[in-house]
Amino acid sequence: MKVHEIMTRNPAVCTLETPLQEVARTMVGNDCGAVPVVAVQGSTELVGIITDRDMVVRTIAEGKNPLTLNAGACMTTTAITIREDASLDDCTDLMEERKIRRVPVVDASGRLVGIVAQADVARHASRKDAGELVRDVSTPGR
Repeated sequence: MKVHEIMTRNPAVCTLETPLQEVARTMVGNDCGAVPVVAVQGSTELVGIITDRDMVVRTIAEGKNPLTLNAGACMTTTAITIREDASLDDCTDLMEERKIRRVPVVDASGRLVGIVAQADVARHASRKDAGELVRDVSTPGR
């Protein structure tokens, strides 16, 4: 099975300037915990990813007011990505190795085309493989 077969296509995105409150609303509206960050609205040029954890750790935990910040202030700028033609096994190996729950999917040109989350893997992989992914990603040690 290939990544493009299980990924969420055309995921909701934000830009560097998107206010955090709007990012949070996007997460609520799309029932997701991560939003890819693109260079400009309508673009597929991936510049990072912002997770619900990023927002908490890089704002509230540091005593910053999240209502005054934008995605660029707390996103992860080195988003780990995977190619859409990669195998599902390669994707789960990457997620386990890097201890990430979601991975943006890019095409051969490096343009954002989708995102794979643990939930996508759970719906398409065997129970054993899905369970191993959750266990390995959740195991402390990074």
